[in-house]
Amino acid sequence: MVVGPTAVGKTAVALALSAHWSIEVISADSRQVYRRLDIGTAKPTPKERARLPHHGLDVVEPGSRYSAGHFARDAAVWIAEVRSRGKLPVVVGGTGLYVRALSDGLFHEPPLDPGRRRSLDAYTARLEPLELLRWAGRLDPGFRGGGRQRAARAIEVALLTGHPLSHWQEAARAQRAINPWYIVLTVPRPVLHQRIARRAEGMMRRGLIEEVAAVLSEGHDPTAPGLDGIGIREAVEFLYGVRPRETVAEAITISTRQYAKRQQTWFRHQLGGSVMTLDASGSVEGVAKRIVESDKG
Repeated sequence: MVVGPTAVGKTAVALALSAHWSIEVISADSRQVYRRLDIGTAKPTPKERARLPHHGLDVVEPGSRYSAGHFARDAAVWIAEVRSRGKLPVVVGGTGLYVRALSDGLFHEPPLDPGRRRSLDAYTARLEPLELLRWAGRLDPGFRGGGRQRAARAIEVALLTGHPLSHWQEAARAQRAINPWYIVLTVPRPVLHQRIARRAEGMMRRGLIEEVAAVLSEGHDPTAPGLDGIGIREAVEFLYGVRPRETVAEAITISTRQYAKRQQTWFRHQLGGSVMTLDASGSVEGVAKRIVESDKG
């Protein structure tokens, strides 16, 4: 898996890897699943997609919901198809929940009795936070902490299914489609900020406003799934008179920086197993070569 914050250069590295390995990309990007929103979601260009096949792009219509669970199920099929052609599937993206759903496997929850669930919810809602955490830890030895919602969830699953949540998660991991090797791309913050600003300005030059206006003309609600993401959201604000056109690129830049910071935090703390962190501020060919040489080692 090639992962990292937005604008770090994941697509470029994947293209460089294709010179060394026979690969196809599984896109793990929750915004690029929407059709006709190419500029606003920074999809690989048609030329790039012709050079390197991508799966997971243009999956659903704007306005449709597409969850991490949907992605994991679809990605398992794409991975099997890529392998059947004798090629290597490489997951590329920055949506942490998609990465986790695919690498950890899907947790298929047994049916829970609605009445018992409501009663248990009412009980756990009255518990103090420390007491809630204590019960979660006693009922699930694999509980790794968290807030009220996560603790209440651990208690609910353990009591209503007879097995702790960690048991079901481990069962899901045993059936996962891949055994991931994570390549986490990073660049110094000033470099990332520069790339983000350059990309936002490029979106405007390439016709972001016109692209979003065309999709809205189909009758979609401006807050519908697919239209509420960074880049597209700011274009919608202009089209509805909320902000001047000259502020759109800067607004996209600011929101993207904030999002990239959250992504970096997620990838630092949420990945398990084999992780390789690489500075992607140099040439993409150099990064790809280091990945290939590390795999040989």
